Amino acid sequence: MKQPPYKKSPQISRKSQRVATEAKPQRPTGAVTARTGMGDRWHSWLGHHREMAVESLRRFFATPIASGMTALVIAIALALPAALQLGLANFQRAVAGWDGQPQISVFLHMDITEDRAEAFADTLRAELDVAEVTYISPEEALLEFQQAAGLGDALAGLDSNPLPAVLLLRPRDTEAESLEALAERLRESALVDAVVLDMAWVQRLARLTELGRRLSAGLAALLALGVVLVVVNTIRLHIENRREEILVAKLVGGTDAFVRRPFLYSGLCYGFFGGLLAWLLVAVAVALLSGPVAGLSSTYGSGYTLQGPGYRYLLGLTVGAALLGLTGAWLAVARHIQAIEPR
Repeated sequence: MKQPPYKKSPQISRKSQRVATEAKPQRPTGAVTARTGMGDRWHSWLGHHREMAVESLRRFFATPIASGMTALVIAIALALPAALQLGLANFQRAVAGWDGQPQISVFLHMDITEDRAEAFADTLRAELDVAEVTYISPEEALLEFQQAAGLGDALAGLDSNPLPAVLLLRPRDTEAESLEALAERLRESALVDAVVLDMAWVQRLARLTELGRRLSAGLAALLALGVVLVVVNTIRLHIENRREEILVAKLVGGTDAFVRRPFLYSGLCYGFFGGLLAWLLVAVAVALLSGPVAGLSSTYGSGYTLQGPGYRYLLGLTVGAALLGLTGAWLAVARHIQAIEPR
């Protein structure tokens, strides 16, 4: 007699299904949140900065005429105060090598011998704050006075020379305070009878130099503001031309930092190349003027030459102009990017 087919019990079947369900891992449903490590964020941030820097350079050279004109306007604005400051530095160098520079006359006692006077002059030459010492003997002083005053016959009848030995000191530091300190130190010497310092010339030179410095600083501040405004206007036009691109970037979740980054690099490019052109303009101007200035100085028996803008000027102009461009771009982006929002 055949046995009936075996049938699983409903309780055993449900138990087996429950065990199988518990053994099989459950897959999450819906949106999944993933965390990005700090290393990945850092590499992504650097990569985007690098990409925006290259893209800004490409856009700058894609329109050479428009970009060059903007950079040239920045260069002219920066070249003016840079040339004035360089001219002031050359003026100070020229005055330092001119006979009209501040000078201290040291009159020695009448009983000082020539050997002691020469030894005292050598001692002063060894000091750091003294650039040059010229010894004038009593005989040389009398001869010079005769030639200058035209009293040769009258002075020839004198029994003795009434003029003392003189030391002419050329100090290194032309500041009024330093000259006063040096003159006071010379008066304390036992060999010195009197010290004469022409403070009128020192004060005129100091005031003229201070006037040039303030004029240069004021012009630099005014033209730096002009550079910032030029960059603001240029970046504003870039923002308007890329309005649709900005809207799309914000629609897909782009932050304000992500959107403003290419415009900041564009401002850096305008400033950097503007500073480079400014340095070239100043260098060309110095090259054009160096020949006439050298010819003029040779007529006065001087070998003075103009000092051109060196690498310090190049570094200062490019870095300063780049920072001004970055500032202008930041101001333009902060004002106009927030006004562009998807609706």
